[in-house]
Amino acid sequence: MKNILVFLIVLIFTQMEINAQSDPSSEFASVGRPLKFFQDILSFSTGKINSTRLDVFSLVPNTSLQFVKSENGFTSRYSVTISVMDKNKKNLIQEKTWNEKVVVNNFEQTTSNDNSKVSLKSFFIPPGEYFIRSAVHDQESNTDFLLEKEYKVRDLSIDPAISDIMILAKKTEDKGINKISPNISGDVIVHSEGLPVFYEIYSKFARKLNIDYILTGSKKEKVFKYSITRDVDSGRTQIFQTIQDSSISMGSYTLDINLKDMNNKLVGSVQKLFISRWIGVPALITDVDKAVDEMIYIASPKQIDSINSAPTKDEKLKRFLAYWKKISPTPESNDNAIFNEYFRRVNYANEHFSRYYEGWRSDMGMVFILLGVPDNIERHPFDIDSKPYEIWEYYNLNQSFAFIDRTGFGDYRLVTPLNGDLYRFRM
Repeated sequence: MKNILVFLIVLIFTQMEINAQSDPSSEFASVGRPLKFFQDILSFSTGKINSTRLDVFSLVPNTSLQFVKSENGFTSRYSVTISVMDKNKKNLIQEKTWNEKVVVNNFEQTTSNDNSKVSLKSFFIPPGEYFIRSAVHDQESNTDFLLEKEYKVRDLSIDPAISDIMILAKKTEDKGINKISPNISGDVIVHSEGLPVFYEIYSKFARKLNIDYILTGSKKEKVFKYSITRDVDSGRTQIFQTIQDSSISMGSYTLDINLKDMNNKLVGSVQKLFISRWIGVPALITDVDKAVDEMIYIASPKQIDSINSAPTKDEKLKRFLAYWKKISPTPESNDNAIFNEYFRRVNYANEHFSRYYEGWRSDMGMVFILLGVPDNIERHPFDIDSKPYEIWEYYNLNQSFAFIDRTGFGDYRLVTPLNGDLYRFRM
């Protein structure tokens, strides 16, 4: 019994020593880094019973990869593995692995948000529920990125049937043949031309169908509905449609496409989620109202009031963007480093410091958003004579900030004054 007690005491104090100091470079490593890769999974008919073509598009941005100097410029190599398993993750149905190589001419292209590589792999599987795991391995940095998703493959042999919806990045025509580029991220910049989509209708005979396009906002409000009657061919009919509506602003949306027969009976439907944003707005922002509230650590109350007093939603967004344009270090470009960094910190604070309220409102969130990643963290979660506390050190400011969890529920409150010049956002 005595030996067990000694062991437990040693274990506790060893744990205290391990937690006492922490290198923030590892735990904050994801701050400011983009999502590693994007994926879109779409089902199309093969024309055969009990078989559906599953198209898996993968997009890997250059900013996610490690490049090395090469003879032709800069080179990156990575591999992709896509595993299709049953919904219980117990049995592997199909798996494909391949290698990709990216070569760019100059260093600027390695850090550009506009450069990426897209790959497509198809699987032919029966309708059903599946679990899809996709892994990207960066061979230069020896790092791995993972996406996992449950996916239902629909039976497209029924009559009539409709494929999944592909949001288009662009569409071109070469010698009468349509060439399409999918928008894989689902992050859409809506232009005045509208939202272009592609899908297919499968029918055993030529007929007329009523098609409803319904656009719904994140709060379940219906913002757009458009109905047409269309002739579809026997077999496969490819449809390119542009959703045009000026009320599509920034935020999350759902597009429903419903097929109805000439008696207005629903005979097929499909749904697609996407995020609408404006050029120059960080992808992390999907709600302007919330983003304006989160500006309290960089904008003055008067500036925030000016944005909030806008008479319309579009005017509010314009004032919001004008503020960030004014403080941009590169106002001639849409790439605003301060804008991006600020909301990356807000997002990290929300993910890691939320307790009774959102993380950006917490004391840790405030210090993190204002000053960034600390140079050193001391953690004291098990000290016998005190409440749990942390000390964040910023060497360049010659400042330390202490946070105490008085409740024991992870609600750390700042006990070191934060005022004067320290209450200013720093990159």
